Amino acid sequence: MAAIASAAGVDRTTVHRRFASREALLSAVFQAKLDSAERVLDEARLTEAPVPVALHRYVEAIVPVSREWPVDTRRMMQQDPQARVRREEQSARLDTFIRRAIDEGCIRGDADPAWARAVLDQLVDTVAHKFHDMKPPQAADLVVETLLGGLGAES
Repeated sequence: MAAIASAAGVDRTTVHRRFASREALLSAVFQAKLDSAERVLDEARLTEAPVPVALHRYVEAIVPVSREWPVDTRRMMQQDPQARVRREEQSARLDTFIRRAIDEGCIRGDADPAWARAVLDQLVDTVAHKFHDMKPPQAADLVVETLLGGLGAES
């Protein structure tokens, strides 16, 4: 908690006053990340926009969220059932989008949807955390080109 307070530029007692424990603080951070991700999924229009457009919108908006809230969601999901349900719902929306991309021929029909989703997640994580200077629009360009070029339907 002391390190968190220092990084936030506040006194440790301020953090303790607001959050009863480290777990409560982490839960609040995780909920904020889930709120941001929910907005990104809504604004990407994953079910309505053409697949390449929706994918670009999603990546361009989720990269800043990932950079702003670089927390390990797996650990928190084990401790917070409500957060786990929200994260699973968000994940299902992306799974549905990947299946749509396959059904519409943007990703090869023989591609495993779970593999395509894992590739998308890793591409987003890579541009968000290993290429800090890359602006979100350029990151989205690169992810869309890599995902749809690498797993796209053969001409």
